[in-house]
Amino acid sequence: MNMYSRLNVKDLINVGLFTAIYFIVFFAVGMVGYIPVFMVALPFLVPAVGGIPFMLYLTRVNKFGMVSLTGILVSLLMFATGHGWIILATGIPFAVFADLILKSGDYASWNRTLLGYCVFSLWIYGAMLPMWIMRDSYFAAMREGYGDEYTNVLMGLMSGWMLPVLALLAVAGALTGAFIGRGTLKKHFTRAGIA
Repeated sequence: MNMYSRLNVKDLINVGLFTAIYFIVFFAVGMVGYIPVFMVALPFLVPAVGGIPFMLYLTRVNKFGMVSLTGILVSLLMFATGHGWIILATGIPFAVFADLILKSGDYASWNRTLLGYCVFSLWIYGAMLPMWIMRDSYFAAMREGYGDEYTNVLMGLMSGWMLPVLALLAVAGALTGAFIGRGTLKKHFTRAGIA
């Protein structure tokens, strides 16, 4: 395995396939955010559920750049679907940093996998940050789309002290997702010869 070689067509196909799967999982889980109380849970739920496809993806990753590309594509998709520029400012650096962590473990170290997935999963923080750093314009736009009741409940939930809590939830969700993903891989994917 030469992790320093360039990405080939097969690598790029895996990037595209698993990015699509990961984004679909994110989008499906994100639907719970239509209930304001569950918006707080999204930083935990997305990496917890996304751990299954991400751990399977890592069985295909052996070169630097694949995880970075996935993070870049997810960030661009989020930006294209209406999230602000902050998602690019957080999602892309976290993805590259996660890729460097995974590379430092030769894409085979479980401890580096855990740490790398935790860092990668912090991309979702960029989707939440506008509720604090662009609070007035963010909630004004939300009020137009979702109405007063939803917006008022969410504003109450997303007070200043929640900002670090959401980052901790993302890390906890990533740890949970990594272990669930590893367990699923061992139980199902390896037996089927997929992983």
